[in-house]
Amino acid sequence: MASIVVVGTQWGDEGKGKVVDLYAEDADVIARFQGGSNAGHTIVVNGETTILHLIPSGILHDHKICIIGNGVVLDPLILVNEIDALKNRGLFPMHTKLFVSENAHVIMPYHRRVDVARESHGKGKKIGTTGKGIGPAYEDKVARVGIRIGELLDKDLFQEKLKRNVEEKNFYLTKFFKESPVDGNEIYDEYLTYADRLREYIADTSLIINQEIKKGKKILFEGAQGTHLDIDHGTFPFVTSSNTVAGNACCGTGVGPTVINAVIGVCKAYTTRVGGGPFPTEATCEISDRLQEVGQEFGATTGRKRRCAWMDTALVKQSVRLSGITGLALTKLDVLTGIEKLKICVGYKTPEGKKFTESVPSSQKLLEQCQPIYEEMNGWTEDISKARQMEELPENTKRYIERLEQLTGCKMVLVSVGAGRKETIVLKNPFKFK
Repeated sequence: MASIVVVGTQWGDEGKGKVVDLYAEDADVIARFQGGSNAGHTIVVNGETTILHLIPSGILHDHKICIIGNGVVLDPLILVNEIDALKNRGLFPMHTKLFVSENAHVIMPYHRRVDVARESHGKGKKIGTTGKGIGPAYEDKVARVGIRIGELLDKDLFQEKLKRNVEEKNFYLTKFFKESPVDGNEIYDEYLTYADRLREYIADTSLIINQEIKKGKKILFEGAQGTHLDIDHGTFPFVTSSNTVAGNACCGTGVGPTVINAVIGVCKAYTTRVGGGPFPTEATCEISDRLQEVGQEFGATTGRKRRCAWMDTALVKQSVRLSGITGLALTKLDVLTGIEKLKICVGYKTPEGKKFTESVPSSQKLLEQCQPIYEEMNGWTEDISKARQMEELPENTKRYIERLEQLTGCKMVLVSVGAGRKETIVLKNPFKFK
């Protein structure tokens, strides 16, 4: 038996979809533990691209159990459309089962309306949300007024809770934002159709996972976003609305911490972020544009252009500490090919000369004032996409990887040299950690 957690070490978009897809081949159960449809995991198999927003990346493998855990906030329309799209493309394997936690909270139309209204009416800097209602849905969960997907199966209970919530949200929308109200009756009818479509998938997923663990099965816990978008440990307030660190794999699926054997941190060979927020290593226009173009850095969910920067090992080092990461999966290394001089951020310093090398300042104001401390390394020009062993990489590429290991204090277990599933150097199988 082995259970591993896969998390992002930066601000999301690190390539977790590809890593989970690779490890899913050895896993029996793949469980998503947080976030919502604001996540977008991109997988390329045999040149064909698949983008998943809610369903775990392991869905492309046959004879698996895929779980959407209780820590996820769920837009049922997006889930239904995703299931249909996979089946229409022949990508929902016959012997793979999908289950949705009966305790997962549902994103309602009023959540999306509130999300968009806040961004459009807000003054000053915007958070840069996707407008999909993720934050407001988590707010209702914490306020104990949210509606769980299992409750959609009880028409009377659903109607009772919906009526109260619509009354409150319409007051907020109309009186505070001067927006039009939502129609509770329309929502009720619409969501009952989703309940019928999803009924076969709704289950006690905590029980399912723990039963599989007792059988000695291998479990892969899949996170969304990245460590520095964590609601507690990220660059607040420019964060997501859930805990993205590895510890939430237990809370978000209903398992105990003693079952976790390893934590894999996915780390892009450079750094990107979407939306607002401080970004100390944000590169010059020339380098940023090159990384964006070669790396195709557009949000999988929103299509927004990602801000691009040099590798920030201070950021990754903190992620290693926060999630207890046992191995790093380095992605998009091929994007750096052809850059003569590469920079690595090893820490920050303030205008007053104070240095941060072991942690990222929690103060947004202070982090915005920080300047990166860089090391410079020679780049490489050779095509690395055909490499399947470390020995096949150019010397400068190997030096870059070794320096990242030294600075983060964590060894690589995987190096991705291209977008495809096969364009990967696997150094260690996490399911065989001891």
